[in-house]
Amino acid sequence: MRALASLGVFALALGGCEAIEEATDRPESALEFPLPDRPVADVISNQFSNEDARDERNEAQIVMDLANIDSGTTVADIGAGEGYYTVRLAERVGEDGRVLAQDIDREALQRLGQRIDRERLENISIKLGEPDDPHLPVDSFDRIFLVHMYHEVTEPYAFLWRMWPALTETGQIIVVDVDRPVNRHGIPPKLLFCEFDAIGYELVEFIERPDIKGYFARFARGDARTEPGEIKVCSNGGS
Repeated sequence: MRALASLGVFALALGGCEAIEEATDRPESALEFPLPDRPVADVISNQFSNEDARDERNEAQIVMDLANIDSGTTVADIGAGEGYYTVRLAERVGEDGRVLAQDIDREALQRLGQRIDRERLENISIKLGEPDDPHLPVDSFDRIFLVHMYHEVTEPYAFLWRMWPALTETGQIIVVDVDRPVNRHGIPPKLLFCEFDAIGYELVEFIERPDIKGYFARFARGDARTEPGEIKVCSNGGS
């Protein structure tokens, strides 16, 4: 029995070491922010082989209509990958609008850059981001798109906090995702609402959209951004 107890203590100690090691893997710039009390989905391939299928259900057009994307709109496409939304947003906003394609995958952005050159799209710029910081210019975007990617953000509180200044006075964040557990590449709406609320954002609109195989949510900045040390972590149930 004493041997078993000793093994148990050793296992707990080892587990604690693993937890500490995992925590220290965080970017130093994120340490003032809390970790989420939920899993984070693995990043899947940025190559969209199903663009035709998405167009068959008119996904991008529906989302852009819901988000009120018009000529002259400035949009940041976060987690742009190889540009399914980026190129369609560029066409919609026209010469008077701008699209910033951002991703943390350098190779995906290189492929997107080649696509932009090939399709001669002159109103798109590209920016490399980081897991805890999208590195967006201040007061620049009418809309920020987070389409099927928020559940892959490893530092959601730091990420959302640093996104705040990039919005214009009337700017909004658009989230398209799926109502299912995070480790199955979705995020329950209650949990999404809670994490945005923890930073100080306000939910403007939420719509279930089976035609785009997910839901559409729209957020705006509230009266004040929560200080990092005062952020309340949401439980996995969203409470």
